[in-house]
Amino acid sequence: MTSEVVELTRDLVAIPSHEDETLAGNYVEEWLDRETDADVTRDGAGNVIARRGSGGETLALVGHHDVVEPAPPQRIADTGKYVVERRGDRLYGRGAADMKGAVAAAMVAFRDVDPAGELVFASFVGEEVGGVGARHAIDEGFAPDYAVVGEGSTNYSGPDVTDVVVAHKGRRGSTIVASGAAAHASEVDAGENAIYRATDVVSLVRGIEPPSLEVAGETIEGSVVVTEIEGGTAMNVVPARCELTVDERTVPGERAPLERVESIEGVEWIVDQDLPPMRCDDDAFADTVLDAADAAQSGSPSLVTKPHATDAGWLSAAGTECVVCGPSEPGEAHTDDESVSVTVLERCSETYRRVAERWPR
Repeated sequence: MTSEVVELTRDLVAIPSHEDETLAGNYVEEWLDRETDADVTRDGAGNVIARRGSGGETLALVGHHDVVEPAPPQRIADTGKYVVERRGDRLYGRGAADMKGAVAAAMVAFRDVDPAGELVFASFVGEEVGGVGARHAIDEGFAPDYAVVGEGSTNYSGPDVTDVVVAHKGRRGSTIVASGAAAHASEVDAGENAIYRATDVVSLVRGIEPPSLEVAGETIEGSVVVTEIEGGTAMNVVPARCELTVDERTVPGERAPLERVESIEGVEWIVDQDLPPMRCDDDAFADTVLDAADAAQSGSPSLVTKPHATDAGWLSAAGTECVVCGPSEPGEAHTDDESVSVTVLERCSETYRRVAERWPR
């Protein structure tokens, strides 16, 4: 028999949501209105937020219903819908792992649980393009005390186990502009070579020691790397401008000192994207989620870290204590054959239900 979580996942995955999340949001909103007695709202960005229960601190089950663009085999020609296919214990389709499966698991848990306090369900838009929905919700006052974000945490500590992520990296992307003065290449001293200034930037960046952090017995290591360079207009012209891009993976609490590049004459540093890292500082909450995950599976889950930024970073930066727990496995998200385990979908829904029964204390 196919479970309700699987059917919900199938329905959600089939709905296109890589350019416009409206239809997927409509489905989630209408299901919650029909199946629960919650107060269901849709904000100006398109986020679906529902609340039930009362008293004390607030726990949120958080996901997102946007996806990255599907590969051609993941779309049904002439209909716009996405292909969804079950093969054995796995469901295949764009968004099955990242992360409509987790949204479906949270929807069922949200409906079925008798919550210990105020329970919130939130499915955001725009996670794949920088956390647009989460940032909008936070700006509008979305501020749960605690959150379980349903991004991937399965098979991190070992096979067939869904772990609990207590910290993850962020990402800061920068453009560094080196400016000089153009001149004919036969009169080198008449100009200021922007490429030479850019090479000074490269040397400085290569010498930066990225920060690292010990969490849950693991070391989260930051990184900083020059990823692109472009400059010059012609073979016989001293270049007046050269641009670099830098990818930096950040860790909670500390950043690489990239501002040092502006100590070089003619250099400007521009931050293009800054996705914050996350760390859970409430051990009791993390242990409660770990106990719930342990009770929902035969394997032995662990507290782990994650290399990827998620909406938990935005929530954590706004003051919410977060963990990440969800069905997606390493290597599944954004792939041409993206899939999720049916067994793990059920496992995650049961985990969310157990957490909501016990937390807030």
